[in-house]
Amino acid sequence: MLYAIIATDVANSLDNRLAARPAHLARLEQLKLEGRLVLAGPHPAIDSNDPGAAGFSGSLIVAEFDSLETAQAWAEADPYRAAGVYANVLVKPFKKVFP
Repeated sequence: MLYAIIATDVANSLDNRLAARPAHLARLEQLKLEGRLVLAGPHPAIDSNDPGAAGFSGSLIVAEFDSLETAQAWAEADPYRAAGVYANVLVKPFKKVFP
């Protein structure tokens, strides 16, 4: 089943986000290689594709996992969690309808 991982950043997370980004992307790349990643990306803190120093306010990942518990465990092990980037993470079942 698909799950949406919706994360909200702490204030001023950009430096920690940049430091942990290679490890975060490596995990996403693994999901992609396994054919389980639907989409992933950050929420810019301002209305711009390149928010610069404004940074990001969170992230969204939609991927396939065996269960809600598995998705939650995967989200908890994200390098952004360990680096203190995320203030909170919500994991919810997701039903893709379009496209």
